[in-house]
Amino acid sequence: MLQRIQTIWTLLAVLAAVFLFITGQDVVLSDTIPVINIGAIVLVIIGALSIFSFKNRKRQILLNTISIIINALLIGVLAYWLLNLSGGIHFPEKGIEPIFPLIAVICLLIANVYVRKDERLVKSVDRLR
Repeated sequence: MLQRIQTIWTLLAVLAAVFLFITGQDVVLSDTIPVINIGAIVLVIIGALSIFSFKNRKRQILLNTISIIINALLIGVLAYWLLNLSGGIHFPEKGIEPIFPLIAVICLLIANVYVRKDERLVKSVDRLR
């Protein structure tokens, strides 16, 4: 059942995490730990687990919710980075990195709506048996 609409939305969220990994190479928050890269890799792994756990819808909702929380944390970290970046308001080339976690959150919320819709459909069919 990989052809479901929530799989496409989750795949778009995974692609947003991949793009965050690619564009987040210049984000330096700590000299020792690459926070953005680790977060993007974790998001890709959680997204892949969510895509391939299509038989267990409750686990899929849980994984998507965890991914939403991680994306929200990354949005906060990237906003902090942008506010502390030199250049001020007259420097328009600050980066598009916070857009990717925002896109991922929206896609994952839509995916959770469709997973819950499938769950209700399965429960209603079980009730008729």
